[in-house]
Amino acid sequence: MQGTENGRFVNEYTDAFKSKMVQRMLGSRARTATSLSSETGVSQATLSRWLASAKSSLGVMAKPQPKTAAPPARRAEDWSPEERLRVVVETAHLSDDELGAFLRAEGLHEATLREWRSAALEGLGPQRPARGEHKRVRELEKELRRKDKALAEAAALLILQKKVQQLWGDADDDTDPKSGE
Repeated sequence: MQGTENGRFVNEYTDAFKSKMVQRMLGSRARTATSLSSETGVSQATLSRWLASAKSSLGVMAKPQPKTAAPPARRAEDWSPEERLRVVVETAHLSDDELGAFLRAEGLHEATLREWRSAALEGLGPQRPARGEHKRVRELEKELRRKDKALAEAAALLILQKKVQQLWGDADDDTDPKSGE
């Protein structure tokens, strides 16, 4: 049924329909009001109100939340790279509702997660040398080639020197300095 209230358009639902929606939000396969809202077209606020009303009329209290200490307040800069990567990987497949719960449990903001995700993707991209590094690399390669040539020349001279000594022998051993022969 539809009607107007204070100039607003209002849907009126049967008690049977309300009861069915509440049952779907309770039990072992409970759905959230948000997911049920997107499926049925009934606003999330209306579904949540029906659930709260049903719980209070039945005397059912909401499940007590476990008493866990809130995570210690940490700045985003205090997280190690390993922890940041863990968070990025764990949140990659989460729905919006699950993501919100995860971020609250970790004490993080969604903007921080976006920064970490983009940094991780940037780190996986192609590595480009910084400006000026190309010139420095070319200079070092040129110097290395020059030193390689000098080393090869020195090695060749040593080899020639040994060959000359083998061919001619020591001049001091063959001649007698007193006789001149």
